Amino acid sequence: METTTTIKKVLLILLALTLLSFELPSGWFKSGSEPNSYDMRIEKGAGYDGKNAATIKSIAPTVSGFGTLMQSFIAEKYLGKRIRLSGYVKTKEIAGKACFWLRVEKANSQKILAFDNMNKRPITGTNDWKKYEIVLDVPVGASRISYGALVKGTGQIWFDNLSFEIVDNSVATTGKKIEKAEKVIEPSNLNFDE
Repeated sequence: METTTTIKKVLLILLALTLLSFELPSGWFKSGSEPNSYDMRIEKGAGYDGKNAATIKSIAPTVSGFGTLMQSFIAEKYLGKRIRLSGYVKTKEIAGKACFWLRVEKANSQKILAFDNMNKRPITGTNDWKKYEIVLDVPVGASRISYGALVKGTGQIWFDNLSFEIVDNSVATTGKKIEKAEKVIEPSNLNFDE
């Protein structure tokens, strides 16, 4: 009889955790090299303004890859413009890095035209709410814009109040424009003399 009661209690706890946790924000999806190593969801009342925030928290003791909560949309509204993604971030015990990221992709291909993952300004450790920005140009040939927040390694990030806006050219870009790759027709520099 005790075993049956214990099993029922465990099942009720698991059901409650399932209902309370792991609620992905509408329109967002999980991705990354190790998305299942992270709990990604809405945390009610944890936001910058006391409302809701999205969170990514490592659930494995060690993680060598990363997990991201992201969105993608058609670039049409922003073609030929400079855009800024901004939002607020709070972190706890980030051992690798946490960041926002923004990627502009070319039409009818998987080619990246512009990219910034805050690699030169990563968020580490434990930090209170702070605003972060990424600014990129969206070339006329772009078709898709993808963005999100990520955690590489262990720790937790909360993010909130994200916004997209068109800015003028006086606002410096934060990422890099990916230069067109040169077509290689045949092998070269096989003796490493150049």
